[in-house]
Order: sequence, then C-alpha cells, then structure tokens
Amino acid sequence: MHVVQDEDSLYKGHPRRGSWSTTSLTTIRSILRNLLLTLRSGRRMNSSNFLLGLLLVGTFLTYLNVTKLNAVISRLTSNNEYATGGLSNGHGPVRTFAIHGKRVDSGYLAHVFEAFERFGYTRVNDTDGHWDVLWSHDYPFRVLNDQLTKLKPSQKVNHFPGSGYITNKMNLATSDLAYVPKAFQIPKDKDKLMKYAKDNLHKKFVQKSNNHRGIKIEKLEKLDLSKNGTFIQEYIGNPLLINGHKFDIGVYTVLTSINPLRIYIHRDVLFRFCIEQYHPFDPDVVEKYVVGDDYLPLWKVPDLERYYNDLGLGMKDSFDAWYASKGKSPESVWAQVESAIRTIYLSKEKQLIESTKRFPPGNGRNFFEMVRFDFVIDDEGKVYIMEANMSPNLSSAHFPPNRLLYEQVLFNILGLVGVGTNVAAGRSIEDTAQVASKQIAVFPKECFSEKCLHDCKSAPCNLCQNCLNEETTEILKAGFLEFVNRGECFRVFPPSNRYKHIADSSNIRISKETLDNYDISDLSKVNQLQVQWFRGKCNMDPAFC
Repeated sequence: MHVVQDEDSLYKGHPRRGSWSTTSLTTIRSILRNLLLTLRSGRRMNSSNFLLGLLLVGTFLTYLNVTKLNAVISRLTSNNEYATGGLSNGHGPVRTFAIHGKRVDSGYLAHVFEAFERFGYTRVNDTDGHWDVLWSHDYPFRVLNDQLTKLKPSQKVNHFPGSGYITNKMNLATSDLAYVPKAFQIPKDKDKLMKYAKDNLHKKFVQKSNNHRGIKIEKLEKLDLSKNGTFIQEYIGNPLLINGHKFDIGVYTVLTSINPLRIYIHRDVLFRFCIEQYHPFDPDVVEKYVVGDDYLPLWKVPDLERYYNDLGLGMKDSFDAWYASKGKSPESVWAQVESAIRTIYLSKEKQLIESTKRFPPGNGRNFFEMVRFDFVIDDEGKVYIMEANMSPNLSSAHFPPNRLLYEQVLFNILGLVGVGTNVAAGRSIEDTAQVASKQIAVFPKECFSEKCLHDCKSAPCNLCQNCLNEETTEILKAGFLEFVNRGECFRVFPPSNRYKHIADSSNIRISKETLDNYDISDLSKVNQLQVQWFRGKCNMDPAFC
C-alpha cells in the first residue's frame, strides 16, 4: 500500500485550512489500527465492518491528499501575490498598474485608465514598486530611479532608458539623417548655418527649442543666432495641401525591443490641419503653417469628410482614398514613413542599449515605448520627420471623435507588448514557455542537411534547433509572441515585404528596404540573426512577410 506523508509535515510554514479535529483523527487512526490487526491475524470479520473499514481508509487517504494539494496551492499563491504586491481578489493574484506624472488624475489620461481596467488591472501607488505595469507620462528614470533598478522580470515600464536620444527635439533635428530637414544647433553651428544659407538662397528657416513654442518663419538676419538651447531648421516650403490646408501626420510607433531591435506602428494615424489656408502665404500668420492645439480636424476637411463621415473609414484610409483619387500612390508615402522610422531607431540603437545597461538585467526586456512621430509631406510626395513625441496626447476631451483612435491605439499596443490581450487570454506577461520549439523552427531543408548538423556558425545553420542557445531561443519566442499579438500593428523593423513593389520600381528613398532585400551587413549580429529568422518564417508562412 502507498504510504502517505505524515500530515503534520505538510503544514510546515503554512496555516492549516479546514483541518479536522484531533478527536476525529484519533478515532480514525484507532479504527484503521484495529482493521489492520484483524487482517494480519487472519480472523474473519463480517462484510459490513470490512466495507466500513475500507471506506474509512479511502476517506482518510483522500483527506491527506487534499490537504497536501492545498498546501501546494498555498505556496504558489503566496509566490504570485509577492510578484503583484500581495494583492488578491479571492480568485488569484490581481494584475496591477501604476501611473506616474503630473496631475495624472486630472483627466488627460482617462483612456489609459480605462484601457488597464478593461484588461482587469487594478491601480496601485507608483512609489513602492509593487505593480505589474508602470505607465509614466513623464520620463521616469530620475524620480523613480531606485525602484526601476530593482525590477522583477515580469514588470513592464512604458519607456526605455535613453529615449530622449529620439524624442529630444534638438537631438533629432540636428542628427543629420535622411528624412529630417537640415538643422543647426545654436550658437555652436552658426558658421555652418551661414554657409548653408548662402548656398541655398531659396531656403526658409524657423527657430525652435525643445518646448516647441513660438515657431515663426523669419529671414535669417532676423533670427537670434546667439540664443542657447535653440536650433534653426530648414522649413519645407512646398507642403502638400488638402483643400488649401497644410497638415501633419502623427504615426504611433512602438519600440518593443532594442537588442535585437523590433519596431511596430499602429495601423491608423492622426491627421491634424492648420486652421488657416496656406495661400496666400504670409509668414506673419503662423496659423497658416503651424498646427496648433486648436487644429482643424480631418472630419471637417471637405475632401476627406465624405470618406471619414459617410463611408466610416479611418483617418489613414480616408487620406489614401483621396490621394489615390489624385493619381498618386499612398503606398509610397507609408513606405517612406516606415523607412524614416527605421533610419532614426537604427541610428540611435547603440545609445539606447548603453543607457539600458544600468537597469538589471540590462537587456531592456522590462521596457517598451510608444511615441508619436509627426511627419509632413511635400507636394512632390516626399516625407519628412518633424519630431517624435515621448508622451503624445491621448485625451479626446477637446476632440471627442478621436476617442476611438486613442482607445484602439492603447488596446493594440498593450496587446502587442504582452500586458493587454495576451494576459486577458490567460497568458502571463513574460511567459515565453507557451511558445513551442516548432513555432520558432525555420529552414527545415537546410537544417536537415549534413552541413547544419556540424556547423553552427554560418547562416542559416545558426538558426537550427541544435544550434540555438537559451538566450537566442528566448529572443525568437518573444518575436513570435509579438507576431501573434500584433493586432492592428505593423512590423517596421525587421522590415516587411508590404511595399516590395514600391521598393522595386521607385526612386524614392526606400529602395530595397524590404525583408527579402534588406542589406544586413551593417547590422549587429543579433539583428542579422533576427532578420534571417523572419525571412525563414516568411518562407514557411507568408503572414510573417
């Protein structure tokens, strides 16, 4: 007979839950002892007593095993409660979120609160570190530095250390990168500015600072070339107009990993129009060329409102329909947008990685970031980055129709990074164990060859199962989970093949930037490996392309 562990040993360090009385246990032990003595002596006993004895044996063994199970559950629950700050709703640990920033309860983050609550999260204080997700409107790595250097593997923060290399307006404008209008830091680059202006007499300029206020087109001689903390940037003087209005496009961009690099954009975008028509142009009327807080919304622009209001299209689809009706290619616009975002992040990749090293475990797995890149298009269809907003406006208080866009942006982004839909579906935030090895396997023909059985250095053998180490396996599983949970988000890096026909036939600035043709020679080794893996998955499943 199987011997069950002494029931007293099951409760070491754990409270008894629903235990029987000492008298009851003594009685059962006495009956069991008499039953065993009878069986050993060989004496006959009537059937009713025998059945009663067996019933008591079964009951006692069931009791002990249930007790043991309760003890195990107690230990597991205790561990989970520790991970979530000790909160429980009676059915298990409660997922928690914290909000950090100025006046966070004043209403401008209402949609953020609603998104977390819909996903079953409970709000907790942001100062003690006992949360699963921190959503910070401000850059959190100074005020909350102590707790952010002690993050548990399951905790997530909505900013990356070093994100200012991208969202700082001066850093971005003076980066001398493609898609960014030429800019000069003042007063350091005064001489360079004067030479550039002399060589480009037709160019106009604006002076900006990091607070992005007080922008106005001025002649160069009227600009303050000694004002610290400012930069002077070339003005795009031939903007694309719709119904005579200049506009910008806000593209919600999600950074999910920096080493390797993975970037996504949300499918729909934000269009904002200047309230005054551009022509006749007057630089003294800034409302003609600067999008203000009280901008003209898309649904009030005559050529677009019929698509948006009457057909129920989103902002991007409304623009695409209008642009195509003019005989132009909307795909060329979005291909440039994605190319521009790739260019920016790849140029700042090393700074992001270095900034993250001081936050254990140093690989950035605790962080994700959503920014809004603002673009303008000129009348030749060329795209330019104006700025990247670290914490873009997500309040629809001023423009209620924007509510749906903001809600969908939050829903899809939280799902993509694993704190939204995949938790709601019963998956833990960081549980890559749910991904089977077959789901990350690639290049079956090559991996079955004799070469790959003995060679793990060359591609694609380095992606075969027998060559994958634990770290690479986790990277690929994370990439697979993002693919599963991408919702209305499109992958920007590694690039996709969405605009392959544009890259193959156009002379615009995205030539050959597709998954099939992307030049990986200048990428880090881990980025090279990741691009190769997506190519392998693309060969097996076109959805990965």
